[in-house]
Amino acid sequence: MATRFEIVLPGEDESRLRAAGEEALAEIERLDTQLSLYQADSEITWINARAAKSAVKVEPRLFRLLERCAELTRLTDGAFDITIAPLMLAWGFVGGSGRMPKDSDVEKARETVGMHHVLLDADSFTARFDREDVTLDLGAVGKGYAIERAVGILRECGVTSGLIHGGTSTVYGIGAQPDGKPWKIAIRNPAKPDSHLDVVELRDSALSVSAVRGKSFIADGTEFGHVIDPRTGRPVAGALAAAVIGPSPTDCDALSTALLVLDEPGISLLGERFPGYEGLVAVPSLEGLRIIRGT
Repeated sequence: MATRFEIVLPGEDESRLRAAGEEALAEIERLDTQLSLYQADSEITWINARAAKSAVKVEPRLFRLLERCAELTRLTDGAFDITIAPLMLAWGFVGGSGRMPKDSDVEKARETVGMHHVLLDADSFTARFDREDVTLDLGAVGKGYAIERAVGILRECGVTSGLIHGGTSTVYGIGAQPDGKPWKIAIRNPAKPDSHLDVVELRDSALSVSAVRGKSFIADGTEFGHVIDPRTGRPVAGALAAAVIGPSPTDCDALSTALLVLDEPGISLLGERFPGYEGLVAVPSLEGLRIIRGT
């Protein structure tokens, strides 16, 4: 997934904890070979190559993930969408740092973006695309899903305290620290990397952060980031960062992207449609950054 995963497991039984951690990391590596858009032999690549021609069988757990992604698209009014790949390609963010596209290229890409193009059959566990060039890209949810699966393995191995993160953008705290206190995680300030926006406490909960400056380019004095609004086909231009805290790392990963796209109105949407989740958005202001929080 082009990122580093790390696990911290406090305890005295080092051999047991190491074995549990290695099993969890092995599952993350396996998921990378299944979910990656960039691996020629991944299941996602296989689906992308064939689903426009006929319905294709999908591994049951991956099928359930695709169903959840479709539901998250609906609940976020299209701000999160795993069919975003054609737009990422048009803007030069697939294998590159970005470029200014032609308007015609963006409009052509928009014609193939939207979960309504993905037809999921729960009876047969199949997926089909209703047109050519539809492409699934799980980059905005894959790390969270991998962490959720890894946490499940750790718990099956008897782990009651631990911390796991993927690329520092999605993190999950299992139980509490050995002293009984929650895990404390700082959210980096995108405008001043040596400072932080907030510190959150995790106890059997996840945090995911999305920002526009992870990959970007400048054209005519304007910075264009790699997070693209699926509804407009253009990079996000408002909020600089968004964070979501909640029970599911899969949902937090997807929702932090959606919240970055939705900007301040996304805080209200999060509170109305996702009980148990909290959000934070950092938007530019005359004073620097304004932080909007909500539950």
